[in-house]
Amino acid sequence: MRVILRAEGLKKMFRLSSKQQKLRNTKEKVIKAVDDLSFEAYEGEVFGLLGPNGAGKTTTLRMIATLIKADEGDAFVDGASIRTQPEAVRAKIGFLTSELKLEDFFTPNYLYDFFANLHHIDPELSGQRKQKMFGKFGIDKFAEVKIANLSTGMKQKASLVISIVHDPNIIIFDEPTNGLDVLTAKVVTDFLLELKAQGKTVIVSTHIFSLVEKICDRAGIIIDGKMIACDTLENMTSEKTLEDVFFDLYASTVGGAL
Repeated sequence: MRVILRAEGLKKMFRLSSKQQKLRNTKEKVIKAVDDLSFEAYEGEVFGLLGPNGAGKTTTLRMIATLIKADEGDAFVDGASIRTQPEAVRAKIGFLTSELKLEDFFTPNYLYDFFANLHHIDPELSGQRKQKMFGKFGIDKFAEVKIANLSTGMKQKASLVISIVHDPNIIIFDEPTNGLDVLTAKVVTDFLLELKAQGKTVIVSTHIFSLVEKICDRAGIIIDGKMIACDTLENMTSEKTLEDVFFDLYASTVGGAL
């Protein structure tokens, strides 16, 4: 299998404000969000980053998507460096995060066309793809409704479709089902599997064990910014459930029983 994404020694530090120090009950002025993290994802697979909230999953994906700069290390997306070729990286990926908020004033129809133009997609091709994707996710009935007036689930569907407007071969989803009702979550999960069936590479971060077990070929477990384990789901769960594997690793890493 061809390596499509390779992260090498990624590190990211964040400076804490006095208020953040008080909330964390610490005198440390700097927090290490991602600590020398490395992993590989292969072409045509679903790779999961599994870890608790605050483990460094989102920071890792934001570095790979070139939304923030790594303090150290590098990552190569289909051969393009996030440090020296950020524009090439952005052209190769689709990135969806729960932190991405569509502008309330605009409609899904307008935003899809806007981002399609940014990616220099032929208008006829863009129109055909929009019709297909809006129909698949039921956005067509709400195409001219302002984002502010859409349900949480419909906003997520619109965000998903817009994030892959350029039909990328590498799609990165940060907590794709977070906060969704069960019906919308199933629609998103089924679509991730559909992307895999199309031969695309999907990178997913989550804290939900069942999602990883359902869609991922391989997974990396992140705790306190470090990659603690990385293997196929088959190897990880040969003797224990994924949940048991995670909590065993968590206890041995952090120390003490939960």
